[in-house]
Amino acid sequence: MALSATRNARAHRRLLSNRWSTLDFDRVNVLGDDASYGHSGCVNALSWARDGELLLSGGDDRTVQIWRMDPTSEDAYPFVCRSIIQTGHLANIFNAQMLPHSSNIATVAGDGQVRVHEVGEIGHSGPPASSLLSSRHTCTHRLHCHDNRVKRITTEDSPHLFLTVGEDGTVRQHDLRTHHSCNYGACPPPLLKLNFELNTLSSAPLTPFQFVVAGESSYGYLFDRRQAGRFLQEEKGMVENGMTHCIRRFGRTSGSGGDDGTREHISGSRMSAYNSHELLLSYHADGVYLYSTRDEPEENNMASTSGLLSSDAQSSKPAPAKRVRDESSSASDDEMDIDIDEHASEDGDEHDLFRRPEEYTPPDSYSGVPTVLPRQRFAGARNIATVKDVNFLGPEDEFVASGSDCGNIFIWRKDGTLHDILEGDSTTVNVIEGHPHLPLFAASGIDTTVKLFAPVSVPSVFSRMSSAESIIAANAARASRSFVKLRRRDFTALLAAVAADENPQCNHQ
Repeated sequence: MALSATRNARAHRRLLSNRWSTLDFDRVNVLGDDASYGHSGCVNALSWARDGELLLSGGDDRTVQIWRMDPTSEDAYPFVCRSIIQTGHLANIFNAQMLPHSSNIATVAGDGQVRVHEVGEIGHSGPPASSLLSSRHTCTHRLHCHDNRVKRITTEDSPHLFLTVGEDGTVRQHDLRTHHSCNYGACPPPLLKLNFELNTLSSAPLTPFQFVVAGESSYGYLFDRRQAGRFLQEEKGMVENGMTHCIRRFGRTSGSGGDDGTREHISGSRMSAYNSHELLLSYHADGVYLYSTRDEPEENNMASTSGLLSSDAQSSKPAPAKRVRDESSSASDDEMDIDIDEHASEDGDEHDLFRRPEEYTPPDSYSGVPTVLPRQRFAGARNIATVKDVNFLGPEDEFVASGSDCGNIFIWRKDGTLHDILEGDSTTVNVIEGHPHLPLFAASGIDTTVKLFAPVSVPSVFSRMSSAESIIAANAARASRSFVKLRRRDFTALLAAVAADENPQCNHQ
């Protein structure tokens, strides 16, 4: 029986992989375009729950909406909103996850709080948004162990345990079976604390004892929660931090970006759920990089970059810029920038990017940890205006996906070639989440809606692959112009600060 089940699973994966590779993807549904329900602000959080039966979305309106497929509908992917949770958060929701084997939903937000909501059973019939849940009745835990905005959650195969990461530089493990009062300083110590802001956290189901964190640094850091005993790891330069060890760093080759005096920043990370050793890091104002935890450190195993970029575009290094209007661009581009300025979530904050490194870069406590170089770089998307997540797609994580400031979804094959470009948002795509079993994924960003994409047997209406070269060229050009404007603006601010006899401050709101 076990062998037969394994063969069936492999055959199913091969079938799905074939559909991913051979059929065109198109937009098959838009969630929240009904005036009676849906989000009223940017959608920052997406996650599939209960093995893909439910889709959770959260955003600037501080609600979590639960979408479930309607079995009575004849549409292909008829997901409708079944419940709306008024979470009680005081700021933007950045992540929402349902804890396995439970009906608890954990949320994190810009108010620094971690909240857990008991939502009970989610019906699959009746009118849309038939259940409006108030935090007064659903919130079972309100934790403020973090000292700053909390950005991501990772769950384990447990209804009680999960990890969170915050801009206070800490990763914390929460156990709902134990009680503590944050008001009296009784919070358990964090798993780790770094001396710079963190905003992304990723782990893999096959190796839950390992996780990757990244943020205001040029590296991603792999930690292992298994205590190695003695101080052998520290003797090798792997500094101990509580009950965790940093065993690898992941960085770029010199000349890949960030060596022009600008501030380094990694906006997203993702460990492969299929093989547990592959890792994606999305660099602000640069591309997406693929790593493997199995690779030997300091081995220059990076393959050639995508051939869609010209040699000049590949070698150019547009510096980071966030939500900067480009007055020399076309009217449509100006409208896009205005929309970002007015409606983008707080996750797309501006930074003072040009302070001298010694003024803002703390000493790297893990400088002695071996560094792994990337296997591949994926280029073409523009990651400047807001904080972009990154993800694998496909039944065997065959594809890499990222949003872009141009409103498109970029999908690459593992060899770096561009597989497709899909229009996913009127302004900016930030989040992409693939269904755990179906050839289906959800995407969201500045718009108040969630878009669903699936393979179709007819030509794709929302594919922009025929305009790939012009889209990539426009992304590179706008990134360069934004960099010039940001340097001019920042230099003016620096002169004003010197005139006022003040040290320039990082404007990270």
